Amino acid sequence: MKRRQILAAAGVGLAATALVGCNKEAETTAKPQEGAGGETFNWKMVTSWPKNFPGVGVGAERFAKLVEAMSNGRLKVKVYAAGELVPALEVFDAVSRGTAEMGHGAPYYWKGKVPAAQFFCALPFGPNAQEMNAWLHRGGGMQLWEEVYKPFGVLPMACGATGVQTAGWFNKEINTVDDLKGLKMRTPGLGGEVLTKMGGTVVNMPAGEIFTALQTGAIDATEWIGPYNDQALGLHKAAKYYYTPGWQEPNVLFELDINLKAWETLPADLQAIVRAAARDVNGDMLDDYNSRNMEAMEQLKGEGVDVRRLPDEVLAKLKEVAAEVVDATAAADPAASKVWAQQKAYLQRMYAYAESNEKDIYNIRG
Repeated sequence: MKRRQILAAAGVGLAATALVGCNKEAETTAKPQEGAGGETFNWKMVTSWPKNFPGVGVGAERFAKLVEAMSNGRLKVKVYAAGELVPALEVFDAVSRGTAEMGHGAPYYWKGKVPAAQFFCALPFGPNAQEMNAWLHRGGGMQLWEEVYKPFGVLPMACGATGVQTAGWFNKEINTVDDLKGLKMRTPGLGGEVLTKMGGTVVNMPAGEIFTALQTGAIDATEWIGPYNDQALGLHKAAKYYYTPGWQEPNVLFELDINLKAWETLPADLQAIVRAAARDVNGDMLDDYNSRNMEAMEQLKGEGVDVRRLPDEVLAKLKEVAAEVVDATAAADPAASKVWAQQKAYLQRMYAYAESNEKDIYNIRG
């Protein structure tokens, strides 16, 4: 019996030793991850938006909060509104230089430096949000986008979308194509190039300057995003007419820019968290706009805003000129030419599917 007791005791001791050993092994196994997880990062994100601006500004803040929560505080992102650290239209440059590790803006804002960037943002009479996202994430668009930005030391990610916008706010009626001649309008990207070719004058400015410019007559018209944001800026108090549809921007895709050198310092799990948060915000922002635009338009109409549709003659001419502008813009830059050739082929297939299926549903349902 004593032998059995001694052996039993020895067995318990061995089991305890083994358990301790397992725990130590688990600790040892966990140490590399814990070591990586123990390092914290404090990053800056510069944006093109006013502080906590509905939609885009809130989306950037939400991204930062998601990343901090998902990483358990290992990656903290401080968001700077337009003008707080850098001007609204210099976000890309700031990230490229390393002034900030991250940025949030609209790709067509840096068309002067990266002409091809416009093709990842908005195309007149082009893809809606679903189509643009499909091209990026399933049709090879992301690979091209990364290739275009790599020489600037920037890694792009899709991080927000507006859905179909409106044509904008005008202080003069648009009844014929000639009414666009001499029009001073705030409108960026390829849509702005179309207006210029049709005799208008494009004025680029950040959101915070639009209301005053429209109210004082410095510009005759403006488009921003849609009813949700337009109402927040008070544009209905500075213009007489609100025109649809948003021919110039059937969707605007917003981007998360990341300094490549900073990105390479992140462990793989934090990189995965950043990508997941960007994809989450990309979809959530579109949901937000789809819901809020509807509500804001109802309110604007209730307040007596004169909402009008652009005449068919004007839309037809805009579409004709838009095709010329897009092709010419692509032809003028090797990177843009490569992107547009691939993007155009993919979108033509998507449009064919939409024409034979989705379009009928929209028309039938009324």
